[in-house]
Amino acid sequence: MNYTETENKIPLIAIAGQPNSGKTTLFNLLSGRNSKTVNYPGSTVEYSVAPLLPKFSLKAKVIDSPGIISLVPSSIDEKISIDTLYSHPELGKPDVIIVTVDASQLSRHLFIALQLIESKFKIVVVLTMTDLLLKKNFNISAKKLSETLKCDVVKLDNRTGNGVNEIVKSVNKILVSSHNVSEVHFHSHPSFDKDDLLLNSYDAIGQIEKDVLYKVQSQLSETELLKANEKLVVLNSEPAFLKPDELTLKLDRIFLHKFWGLIIFFIVMFILFSSIFYVAAPIMDLVSEGISLLSGYTVTLLGDTWYGNLISQGVINGVGSVLVFLPQILILFLLLGLFEDSGYLARGAMLIDKPLSLIGLNGRSFVPMLSGFACAIPAIMATRTIPNRRERLLTIFIIPLMSCSARLPVYALLIAFLIPADKPVLGGLVLTFIYVISVFSSVLIASIIHKIVSKYSRRKDSSFILELPAYRKPKLSNVIRNSYRNARHYIVKAGPVILMLSLLIWVLTYFPNTEPQVDETGKTADEIILLKNSERVATSFAADLGKMIEPVMKPLGLDWRVGVSLIAAFAAREVFVSSLALIFKVTDDGDLQNSILSSMRNATFRDSDQKVFTISSTAGLIVFFVFALQCISTLAISRKETGSWKVPMVQLFVFTLLAYIAALITVTGFRFFGMA
Repeated sequence: MNYTETENKIPLIAIAGQPNSGKTTLFNLLSGRNSKTVNYPGSTVEYSVAPLLPKFSLKAKVIDSPGIISLVPSSIDEKISIDTLYSHPELGKPDVIIVTVDASQLSRHLFIALQLIESKFKIVVVLTMTDLLLKKNFNISAKKLSETLKCDVVKLDNRTGNGVNEIVKSVNKILVSSHNVSEVHFHSHPSFDKDDLLLNSYDAIGQIEKDVLYKVQSQLSETELLKANEKLVVLNSEPAFLKPDELTLKLDRIFLHKFWGLIIFFIVMFILFSSIFYVAAPIMDLVSEGISLLSGYTVTLLGDTWYGNLISQGVINGVGSVLVFLPQILILFLLLGLFEDSGYLARGAMLIDKPLSLIGLNGRSFVPMLSGFACAIPAIMATRTIPNRRERLLTIFIIPLMSCSARLPVYALLIAFLIPADKPVLGGLVLTFIYVISVFSSVLIASIIHKIVSKYSRRKDSSFILELPAYRKPKLSNVIRNSYRNARHYIVKAGPVILMLSLLIWVLTYFPNTEPQVDETGKTADEIILLKNSERVATSFAADLGKMIEPVMKPLGLDWRVGVSLIAAFAAREVFVSSLALIFKVTDDGDLQNSILSSMRNATFRDSDQKVFTISSTAGLIVFFVFALQCISTLAISRKETGSWKVPMVQLFVFTLLAYIAALITVTGFRFFGMA
């Protein structure tokens, strides 16, 4: 009999456990990856909720939230996850909690399970990572652990899904047995942070570990092996099942080496950024050709009318000039996913911990800072895992200096202007240098702030302890799925903004002179269209706006058109590319990117033959984007996470001023050395 046969209420199943214990994998197995990721009410912490797959014949909801080490929170992230276990504000109190426990690290992962049992929760313990335990020639008795904990214990193979049916059966058994039984509701969390309770818990866990783990010496059954294990005398003071994986130890001697580890880390980062250019190039060409064909077909179909121009220039070319860089963004997400799934990213956090400690941060800031290379918004949200408020605010402050994926289309275009297309390795080097500069500048600014704050504060910096997962072969299907999800999220998030701004810029550049008069004598139809577009832009609303800020742009070697694009980029950095395409009235000839580059090379100042885009002005523009905080969404999330407008307003002022000064120095320096 199922619970749903006797109760109309849809039961709620919560999945809890430490980070990297297989929680999300189990959630996907139960829900068929049909999850809905939403923010916890009143916060920006995300959790996933989904119904159980129909094949389990149990109507229930499953909720997955960030991992926790114990029921005593050390960060905002953990507090919200723990509150979810006691009573979710929307979904209510969970009927059953599934606790994922890494069998290869039983001594630490059982702690949260014991706390939940002591809190009178109805739980099912799921043992994961049993394959890692077997590599050490040890196994675990689920039956004996179940008798000790007095709850169901099920082994789960994370890769094949074996054991998931048994998990659902255990959950259903609890739901049926608890029907018509009064529930215990907690109005406050029990206290688990007393030293004597903590020591007693770990003493108990140590004894449980010795009782349920046994050495695998033959193909005997589990019962026979347990009997044989009771007769064994352990000579080594350190149990073998506590020793790290041998392959992991060997690799860490290289990857965590104080010298070679850093060298390898920077080589890996260089390969990543070079691949963004080299691998993506042919795919970008195909996308660009497709957009150009669609735009040309629209003009042919609708003619040189205002609505034809709106669709071909405002919509297709506006959005297309950003979509053409999507392959590069996908490759970035894919490679970062592979490094994370293999366990290498955690090593990167360890390597970077010592340098970060010199500027008042630690390895906890590494993941948010690295996330900033994708998008500043989730990166700032990720700082909730930093318990020290000062370190958290400092991390939030410098995250906008990380070169996010929205800047990638801008860098790709400007680097393509400077570097020949047949030298992708050189382009990769330039891009790597840009990312190194962004990291170095963030470190420098954090160091300055840390020294100033340290003089007026007695608070000590927090320590950094990180669990290093064993090296594992990445599961390619999961990495591809997550990369697709992240890229899709990027498009869905940026797409509407880009479309609205593209339409706004089209209006500003098309009106009020909709029918410009030009001398058509001896000119081809394409030349006439180009002249009309140029005349229309020169007398447009955008021109009036741009001419107001042109005195600020002139020292950087740029004109009002670039100034308007920079203003548009404040809504979303990637809009800069589509703005250029619209303002310079790009007329593509089958290759949108090359058409934009061609327009940039031909662009001159008003009533002058002086080029707008030169080596110095383009380099200065790149430097401006390295430092400038040009994203309204970043300001909004910074305000929400810090609780006031103080930090975001300081970020906006400091980074904009820094960007302008750095760009001015760059342009002046290039001109001084004769590279105008």
